[in-house]
Amino acid sequence: MSWKSEQPAIANNIPTSQEQANVQLIQDYYAAYAESDLKALKTFFAPNITWRIPGHHPLAGEKHGADEVIAFFTQLAKGNFKADPIFFQAQGNYVVDIHRGWSNVEDGGTQVDQLFTLMFKIENGKIVEAQNFLTDQHQADAFFWRVYSLKPLPDRLVQ
Repeated sequence: MSWKSEQPAIANNIPTSQEQANVQLIQDYYAAYAESDLKALKTFFAPNITWRIPGHHPLAGEKHGADEVIAFFTQLAKGNFKADPIFFQAQGNYVVDIHRGWSNVEDGGTQVDQLFTLMFKIENGKIVEAQNFLTDQHQADAFFWRVYSLKPLPDRLVQ
């Protein structure tokens, strides 16, 4: 993991032009996400991106590379998952957002509707790392297990 501070704490709250550009990048990413535009989403990712999803469910874990991250988003779309951005803040190469994450899958099971925080690391105008933080991991795990069930053994094992 390469999360480390590359700058001292900023003494004022005036963002630099690069920080403003980084926030705009993440806002544009959310606009593409809202349109379920996977081709556009991929343009925001560095080829060697790492995306971390916490939890104990079929979609949890680290995704490595833009193709793997897009495969994750392809699955996420099947759960009709949505994000409503609330807040963005940048410092140096990092952008943090808070958003409402929710799904309207209507099958009577556990729903997910909670606040999420993502910490993005930006380099050369691309997202190189993203870390998800949730307010209710148990709710998310229950939702993802219900919507993304695994195949029975032995079909789910790599041959």
